[in-house]
Amino acid sequence: MQTAYTARVLDPTNPADNARLDELRADPDIDFLDDHEAQLESLRALRPAPAEELLREKPRWAYYPWRRAVVAVLGPRGFQALRLDRNRNNITAAEQTTLSALTIGVAGLSVGHVIAHTLAAQGLCGKLRLADFDHLELSNLNRVPATVFDLGINKAVVAARRIAELDPYLPVEVLDTGLNAETLDDFVKGLDIAVEECDSLDIKALLRIAARDRQIPVLMATSDRGIIDVERFDKEPERPILHGLLGDLDIGLLPGMTSREKIPHVLRHLEAERLSPRTAASLIEIDRSLSTWPQLASDVIIGAAAIAEAVRRIGLGEQLRSGRSRIDVNWALGQIHEPDMAHRYEPTTDEPNTPQALDGGPLEHLATAAMRAPSGGNTQPWQIALTEDSITVGIDPDHTSTMDLKFRGSAVALGAALLNIKIAAAEHHVLGPVTVTAAGSAPLQATMRITDDGNDPALAQLYQSMLARESNRHHGTPKPLDDATITALTDAAETHGARLQLLTQRGDIAQAATILAAADRVRFLTPRLHQEMISELRWPGDPDPDTGIDVRSLEFDPGEMAVLDVLRRPDVMEQLAEWDAGSALGDDMRDRVLASSALAVVTVTGNDLRAYATGGSAVEAVWIAAQQQGFGVQPVSPVFLYAQTATELEELSAPFATELAELQSEFNVLTQLRPGDSIALILRLAVAPPASLPSRRSTSRVQTSATTTTHPLSRGPW
Repeated sequence: MQTAYTARVLDPTNPADNARLDELRADPDIDFLDDHEAQLESLRALRPAPAEELLREKPRWAYYPWRRAVVAVLGPRGFQALRLDRNRNNITAAEQTTLSALTIGVAGLSVGHVIAHTLAAQGLCGKLRLADFDHLELSNLNRVPATVFDLGINKAVVAARRIAELDPYLPVEVLDTGLNAETLDDFVKGLDIAVEECDSLDIKALLRIAARDRQIPVLMATSDRGIIDVERFDKEPERPILHGLLGDLDIGLLPGMTSREKIPHVLRHLEAERLSPRTAASLIEIDRSLSTWPQLASDVIIGAAAIAEAVRRIGLGEQLRSGRSRIDVNWALGQIHEPDMAHRYEPTTDEPNTPQALDGGPLEHLATAAMRAPSGGNTQPWQIALTEDSITVGIDPDHTSTMDLKFRGSAVALGAALLNIKIAAAEHHVLGPVTVTAAGSAPLQATMRITDDGNDPALAQLYQSMLARESNRHHGTPKPLDDATITALTDAAETHGARLQLLTQRGDIAQAATILAAADRVRFLTPRLHQEMISELRWPGDPDPDTGIDVRSLEFDPGEMAVLDVLRRPDVMEQLAEWDAGSALGDDMRDRVLASSALAVVTVTGNDLRAYATGGSAVEAVWIAAQQQGFGVQPVSPVFLYAQTATELEELSAPFATELAELQSEFNVLTQLRPGDSIALILRLAVAPPASLPSRRSTSRVQTSATTTTHPLSRGPW
């Protein structure tokens, strides 16, 4: 009578199965274990929520003769969905389906026991074939995860039973006579991958020859220094077995060789010079003070992990070439070191740095004011030139970015800088005429000539508020805007040639939050946009702290800062993009917008750089007015902000161009953008404490020429 090693799955809706269940219930020696409701509740709790038909799938009963027990389990689809759920997304659901088509054979079920169980546990195959002639002994329990109840039972049967108790639906075949000339063909027939863990050198060789003839890859783990062998006979059908380490040995002679005659070949195969000192020394003691060579459970487990990863790669068509590698834990522990503390967040206890200022007369004060203007990512995309009687600020093409399409964002920054210049000039009574042109390499530049009696009291009274303007990234609280605030903000925009659309209704803000969160996700998942976004960040101690955004000014708590170490990784974003996942990437933006009192959307007529510069001046005016009304202000720049055409959306992010077009359209409708108008910038308003750190400014963008009235910015490339 064959020893039982598979569970019999019984369906109560099948009359024959139901009759068998009645028989089993009538047997007082059979235990019934019913945890189905708890399993079903766990299935319901999965994310995303499982389909209704999965929840309605009828349960089954798995009968384990060797346990004399019957266990309630979910139906096959629900069981697999729940049991393998924690694999995601180290293994995706789609990848799991692909891997479930594999048939894998494992020969040698001492070391192979852990390997076979690991393959089953990870769902790396749809069928297993196990071969071993030997029976479990007490001395095997140092590395085989069986129990004293299994002693004397065939090793392949022990492994098969344990796998059946893990997954009653997984088909497992057992060859309890092991591998020999008679069973070899039966073992390799239909395999996608063979795992060889036999003790016999001649069986190792014969199995590889049979696998090579059928172009089946062979994997092997050796429990010393984590050796993993890969032989891709599916890709290299002429490859010598065992990497050619047996040399010109006639394989047919192996069965007739004595153990002593095999030793040179075994040592060549093991690369004796690379064995661990303890294993190598132990080989000398075999048949003296040791009965066989040593193996540890920890080494076996490491080997199983390596085999599992190799199977995953082969099964999914990922790169894995033939050869040998080592996963040497002992060596790795010898390399132990303190963790890298770079970019670890520590709340600042220093006094906030004051943004750089230029010493000197009125022109230097004007330049300092221009430097204080906001810009995307604090890139400060300008050059500022001073002469005896003028100040010129021009867009510097060297400081653009992908989102700064055709320098539109830079033009907004230039417009903000121009307003600051005018405010400072009015304060110092040197306000003069302004000309805006394109000259040299500057796509747009603005020049103001100072006068001796240039006054504008309305602008002058904004001077201190202009100097105090800051980017406030605290979430804040959504205090409603009163009528006086709405009027002040609207007047500020209109005074400087723009139009203001305020989103103040909670429903509108919630819709905007959804749109802006989705746009933020696209920014994370588009490699170039992600790289540029991360390049804007500055950690304490980083070079060039006078541009970019100090991470401490993001107002993150330590937990959020820790997550930033993940978000800044391009390989992580690449993986999320491949899965079309990452909806959580927009959560921070969503939360910030939802915490807002209002969104202030500044728009202008037209879409040339002059129009955007006009919008920039209006943005700065609205920003200053909002702070005067007691609100913290944070700029919001969705990826689609400066795109005017479908082609430009493609330039931003080809994979997400369609989604960006939809988001842009939704936002334009929400903000009632008029035909022919363009959005200069979006400002998020909330009641919040002052910013933790002010943005720094670079004085290197300022050129002075005290002896000439020629404008340096007109002389060509800067």
